[in-house]
Amino acid sequence: NPYGPAFEVSGSSSGSAVAVAAAFCAAAIGTETSGSIIAPASLNSVVGIKPTVGLISREGIIPICATQDTAGPMARSVVDAAILLGAMTGVDRNDPATRPSKDRMVADYTASLSRAGLEGARIGVPRTVFWERIPSGAADTAARALNALAECGATLVDPAEIANAAAARDLGVTVLLYEFKRDLNRYLRRLGPEVPVHSLTELIRFCEARPQEMLRYGQTLLLAAATAGGVKTEAYRWARAEDLRLAKVEGLDATIRRHRLDALVFPGSFGVSLGAKAGYPSVTVPAGYGDDGMPFGLTFTGPAWSEQRLVQLAYSYEQPTQARRPPAVA
Repeated sequence: NPYGPAFEVSGSSSGSAVAVAAAFCAAAIGTETSGSIIAPASLNSVVGIKPTVGLISREGIIPICATQDTAGPMARSVVDAAILLGAMTGVDRNDPATRPSKDRMVADYTASLSRAGLEGARIGVPRTVFWERIPSGAADTAARALNALAECGATLVDPAEIANAAAARDLGVTVLLYEFKRDLNRYLRRLGPEVPVHSLTELIRFCEARPQEMLRYGQTLLLAAATAGGVKTEAYRWARAEDLRLAKVEGLDATIRRHRLDALVFPGSFGVSLGAKAGYPSVTVPAGYGDDGMPFGLTFTGPAWSEQRLVQLAYSYEQPTQARRPPAVA
């Protein structure tokens, strides 16, 4: 982490976030299944956009969980991230999930940006489970972030509690295991003869034959996925329905509808599992630093295809606060 070696970088797209934070590049792309854009962006003080699943093609990306996987941009400003988002969108015949985005994508996500984007917006603050988890050293920063939203003209619905919040936060990886098995096998089958593995089983055996090189961190998830049944099984259908019930139907959808919200706002990455399971978009923007200097991000989450509105809200917060400061190494 360029802000200090004691701070986490988080998530499998941490390299992208670190490179952007340290000004090694103007922008970068991350991929997220559950938090791997939002968490490293927040902890490295950059802007990260995790779009609605289907807005951006996953073709060529090694799959983990088809109902959650998506690529997304990272940058040091909302404008730069929005520019890259617009360039990444498009229907791809190789990814059927992108078909619904045909009439939803926006050619230029910067066109409607305004410092007044928060005026009149209704922003929900889900206190239970999410805001109550803030480290003590970041409490003042978090409070200032919420106050800034109100000063920018937003109406804070505080609290805007999410039903079954703890259960929604703690949703497991059952769906991931089933979808990973199916989709990784599909991906590996398409690879050429120069690649030594073409199935999940062959990959496990390849790793077992090279333990020093391949098993430094084990392969627990690979083994669990190999024993999972198919996506037509009752176990998979039940797990997927439960994910949607808790995160989407009774979670985000119900809360947004009940309080007539434009978005919910979370501290850092504490709400990522909800957006991930629902397939909904989130935008995180730098909000300041804890007492020890650890970066702290503010994350806006909304319903499907609400990227344009979330970018507006993030920009309207970013411009007057100018909370981000570059790390000493940049």
